[in-house]
Amino acid sequence: MSKTPSFKPKAFAVIGAGPVGSIVAAFLARNGYDVTLCDILPELINPALDPGIIIDGAEEVQQKVTRVCTSVDELGDYNPDVIFITVKANVLPLIVSAIETFYKEGTYVVSWQNGIDTEKEIAVTLGEQSALRAVVNYGCGLKAPGHVHMPFHHPPHFIQELHPDSQHAAQGIADALTRSGLQTEHTDQIISMVWRKGVLNACMNPVCAVTGLTMAQSMGDPIVFNLVDNLVKECIKIARANEINLGWDFYPHAIEYMRNAGNHKPSMLMDIENNRRTEIDYINGKFVEYGRQAGIETPFNITLRSLVKGLESK
Repeated sequence: MSKTPSFKPKAFAVIGAGPVGSIVAAFLARNGYDVTLCDILPELINPALDPGIIIDGAEEVQQKVTRVCTSVDELGDYNPDVIFITVKANVLPLIVSAIETFYKEGTYVVSWQNGIDTEKEIAVTLGEQSALRAVVNYGCGLKAPGHVHMPFHHPPHFIQELHPDSQHAAQGIADALTRSGLQTEHTDQIISMVWRKGVLNACMNPVCAVTGLTMAQSMGDPIVFNLVDNLVKECIKIARANEINLGWDFYPHAIEYMRNAGNHKPSMLMDIENNRRTEIDYINGKFVEYGRQAGIETPFNITLRSLVKGLESK
């Protein structure tokens, strides 16, 4: 019987120097791995070299990375074994096209992002064997370039391969993350996990983006809460019609989670406030797409997607 191959990555690249990417870069570098942090904005990546990425809150870390760069094309010079993509999903096709120019077999690309089907964008260009998906269970925000506040860290995190031949890679990446302090487990339920998180994002992000309310304000206003509640029910209906298992008790869990979400702004509201494109196509847009596929009407998701698109066009 042939032995399952092992995968022990030594060099990592992280695309995106926002809070999510800065955290994974800092933890991996702290454990001695070769880490390249990539972002188009020099002011975001330069602090990662001096004084190093600073994380406060649930974790306390200050760590320099091996190197930084401002172009995805440069990553080919450093031969990463694993590339984490942590940027907003709306720029994913451009990122993957850039990776394609230097990609070689045996390199693995992990979607460490919000949104549904982001891993499929990787697979379309690079092939299923290269693509992995992770679900991250920490909260974070950027206080300043290179300085991340981490209000909570609820491990484990989870990772899964798209192609069964890459299971050893998923396990090897999970082991490397765990040794670095980001406890990560291999799973075969990543689709369910992504959709559970996707429902929460679809019901809270666009509502806050359109109203300008924080998460706590949205849940505390009876009129706005009625919209959130209808979104939850519509998203659950879409998931079930597509045979996505959210769990029998997901509805009360979702409502409770959002009621305890806190008085802060979700990323989509911050994107609108800063005149940036949002991830609406990979969040509510995906529920519209999957609803159409199953013959389910999606009036709430269509409305919120349209309103956010309208705000983007300004």
